[in-house]
Amino acid sequence: MNKEEQVIMGFRDLFNKMVWLNKFKMEESLKGYKSSEVHCIEYIGRNLDSNVTKLAESFYMTRGAISKLTKKLIEKGLIESYQKPDNKKEIYFRLTEQGKVIYKIHAELHKEFQERDKDVFEQVTEEQFDSMLRFVEKYSRHLDAEIKKLGVDIQSE
Repeated sequence: MNKEEQVIMGFRDLFNKMVWLNKFKMEESLKGYKSSEVHCIEYIGRNLDSNVTKLAESFYMTRGAISKLTKKLIEKGLIESYQKPDNKKEIYFRLTEQGKVIYKIHAELHKEFQERDKDVFEQVTEEQFDSMLRFVEKYSRHLDAEIKKLGVDIQSE
């Protein structure tokens, strides 16, 4: 296996382990909510004036899929839609009080996971962090370019 394959396999393995470890705690604490719903709540909680287009771009999903997801969240009383007085065309989303509770539980779980993994990150030097971040940014730009080459417009699907 060459180095590129080792890196890709390493990322996949690392991601799968994190998901597996975190899954049980998430399911226990956030019973009845799908991962996509919780992460949509997280995005809306972190980003003012979230709309279907911004959510679709962030999650690499179609606008239609995001519309279905946000409709479910509205029906569950977790988010609400609103319009700005100066723009009656665009619909935005914000968390309800119930949505804020889910957002807070999710944020606390992330803090717990960070605390669990703190020992590893404390051993990483600034140079190592910088190197890893440069690689992740470079690889992300490459994948963005590959997506663009496909001519896929996530927003319009």
